[in-house]
Amino acid sequence: MNLKNLAQTLGISETTVSRALNGYPEVSEKTRRRVMEAAKAAGYRPNPTARSLAVGRTNVIGIVYPLLPADLGDPMFLDFVGGMSSALESRGMDLVIAPSSSANELRSYDHIVKGKRVDGLIVSRTKVHDERISFLAEHGWPFVAHGRTSSDTPYAWFDYDNEAGIRIAMEELFSSGHQRIGFISAPLEMNCALQRLDSFKHCIHSAGLRLDPRHLVADALDRRSGYQAMQQLLQCSPRPTAVIVENHLAGVGAMRALMDAGVDVGHDISIIIWGSLADSLVSHQVTTIEQPEQKQAGVKVIEMLLALLDGTSPSELQVLWQPVLRPGNTVGRYPH
Repeated sequence: MNLKNLAQTLGISETTVSRALNGYPEVSEKTRRRVMEAAKAAGYRPNPTARSLAVGRTNVIGIVYPLLPADLGDPMFLDFVGGMSSALESRGMDLVIAPSSSANELRSYDHIVKGKRVDGLIVSRTKVHDERISFLAEHGWPFVAHGRTSSDTPYAWFDYDNEAGIRIAMEELFSSGHQRIGFISAPLEMNCALQRLDSFKHCIHSAGLRLDPRHLVADALDRRSGYQAMQQLLQCSPRPTAVIVENHLAGVGAMRALMDAGVDVGHDISIIIWGSLADSLVSHQVTTIEQPEQKQAGVKVIEMLLALLDGTSPSELQVLWQPVLRPGNTVGRYPH
């Protein structure tokens, strides 16, 4: 059955049927429901090309991603992308990932926006001061940020509670008697890294402890830099009795550095890592701060972007999920 026959069967115009099928707001909910039920019963399938032309959409969602060498082997990243892809596939839409160097990232956004190559964008690895957010907001381009920024402009974002995640990790270490705690972070231009470090500092000060700047190491966002960061902490005198690594890629390297140094993890030094290490080559059952349901997070981000495309205000699309502490065997009592 085609559109014309469907309209004749319902006794309404082709224009009304088309608008009902394509989600135009001027069609009443009663009419929309009637058209959708009749289309389903008749096995009607809209022509995707015609539908795209009718509503002025490409049916493509994009993400410009400054890929690191480890990203394509990162199960958390792949799970998130898989969630986005499945959410779009169920709606007959596609996901395009455009790899880009950090230096040329904004130029990639400019090309996409000017060429109208996608319906909307996912902005990942958000920065404290993020020119990508400002650029897209100025151009009125639909986007959802995977993470927050310092921008006062209302925009749609999905994030995890970075402050809460570090706080529960610190409470775990404090309860085991640790007071000399190190912190390894990604570059602090990344908003999540700065929020997590700020939470760490707040916990230290609230406990009445002195913060040793030698125990803070930044710029660790992969295995190699995580390895080097842990080596730096091991050289401190006195060295930390416990360490938090605020991202899982650096965490794998940090664990390898401890094992290579012959450290009895969980006894000589305790460690908590942000992110799942379930699919890594680390042999220990690591205590982690986890962002659960990465696939569902990918689905959620797509649902938010589609809601934005359908007219929902960005200020109504701001979602904060809570991380959880997964106990392992890498946290022990303070080694007196």
